[in-house]
Parts: sequence; structure tokens; C-alpha cells
Amino acid sequence: MRAALFLLSASLFAGDFPRSLEAFRGATPKLDGQIAPNEYADATSFSGVKGVWISTFSPVIDGLDLAVTGYVKHDGKRLYFAFDVTDDVLYGIDTPRWIPAENPKTHELSRAGFPWFGDEIELLINATNKYTSPEENAAGNGHSWQMVCNLTKSRLGGIGAGGLLEGEPRRELAAWNTYQRWIVTHAMDCAAKPKPGGKGYIIEWAVSFNPCLEVTPGVFYDTKMGDRAMGLNIALGDIDEKERGQGNFANFHHEDWFAGTPKGRTRLKEWGTLWIRTATFNQKNAPR
Repeated sequence: MRAALFLLSASLFAGDFPRSLEAFRGATPKLDGQIAPNEYADATSFSGVKGVWISTFSPVIDGLDLAVTGYVKHDGKRLYFAFDVTDDVLYGIDTPRWIPAENPKTHELSRAGFPWFGDEIELLINATNKYTSPEENAAGNGHSWQMVCNLTKSRLGGIGAGGLLEGEPRRELAAWNTYQRWIVTHAMDCAAKPKPGGKGYIIEWAVSFNPCLEVTPGVFYDTKMGDRAMGLNIALGDIDEKERGQGNFANFHHEDWFAGTPKGRTRLKEWGTLWIRTATFNQKNAPR
């Protein structure tokens, strides 16, 4: 019975990319940019990126250059992701904060800036589990969105302090305003800190079901709805010295994605799936 249920659930993807994660119910973590022992023992874990995730720019050939171990769970009110990133060079910390030729306003905290330029994680969720066309991207509202947690800049802390920034489509005012409201009201929270001794960083990210997971107009996910599939993508961005990204857009060194193709990874159709489960992680392997 358990095998049959697994096969059924595995066949239901929110996007077309056949990769999924399950968020089980667990204890509320402390968002402090540190992963305490057993803090995510009740979470689903996953890893990347070498040979597993999809590279937009230079492929990762060494796990000491870039790698990630991630965790996901929820507490009945908020969805939690944690990312333990290995990165040999931290932009703006180990290197000067250089600016790419493509945008002299890269670090301007406005719609003209590049929020994703730097060492960063992007989280993309399609709560509706639907798309209307193959080219459709995130709308920038509770139905579907793409947000950024940058290691060295943020809306609340400014340049030099890691945290959340408005993501895509940032040039659409309605999306920009929605994202900014989520940040300043703490509907979404993120902590980002370098690891002691460098060579990587920790990001912890909390997403409130209401208002960030709007499954139908005006209706937000609630565990009373039962298990729910949503579209999911995750990006890991890596900026090193400028010369290491030679030939890539904005001299990006790496940008690797949980799902999709190198050019289509932001389209809802190409995302993977996040299953929000009402059961706890300890019940995952229990008979049903």
C-alpha cells in the first residue's frame, strides 16, 4: 500500500521536471543563520550541485568550489528551508565588491539593481500548482513568486548585511511592492551568515502560508487541506573573482538550479514539485 501511494504521489508533479521534495511537519527552527545539532533532524534533506543540479553558466566540477546540503519542513504555519552551502570564495567578503559591466546599478536596492548578484539562494514557488502557457514565469504574488536571499545585501540590512531582497519580476511594480511588503512585515524571513572560518555560509528561510502560499484567489494553504503539491525551484548563485566568470553573463561563476533547463529554469512549466505533507517526518516510513 505504501509503495502504491509513493508511486501515485511521485507521478504528480507541479511542473514538468521530475524532481520533488517533501516538507513534513516538524518543530519550529530558530532563524539565526546557524544549523544547530538536530535542528533539522525532522526535515527532509537534499543535496547538490555537482552532477545533480542544472548549470546555467560554468558547470561545477569540484564540490569544494560549490555544493549545498538543504533541508525543508513546516510547522503548520510556515514553511522552512535551510541551506548549508560550501563555497570556496565569498563575494564581497573574500573579494572586492566588483560590479559587472552589464549593470552599473547592480547593488542599488531598487528595481534597477541585480538582487541576485552575489552569493545567494533563490526560492521559487508556484502555490497554485498550475500554469497557463509554456512561457509563463512567476507572477510576483501569492500564487507564484521568485525571491532572493543574498549573503551580503538585503532590504532590511542594506549593503553588507545578508537577507531577503525582492526577486523577479522585479521590474513590475506590483510584484516589487508585494515582495517588499512580505519582507518588511516578516511574512517571509531569512537569515544568512558566513560559516565560522569561511568557505561557505548558512541560509535559513521561513515562508508564511498566509500570505505567501495562495492556492486559489484569496485562499491560502492550510494543513486542513491535506497534502498539497506546489511547483518548486531553487537556485544557488556563486560570484567569485571577475575573471573566473569570463564569458558568462555578468561574469557569473556558477548558477545552478534544482529543476529545469539552462535557459528555461524560471518557467513554471520547468519547475519540480514541493509536497507539503500533514504528517510528521517520523511517520514517513510508518505503515499506512
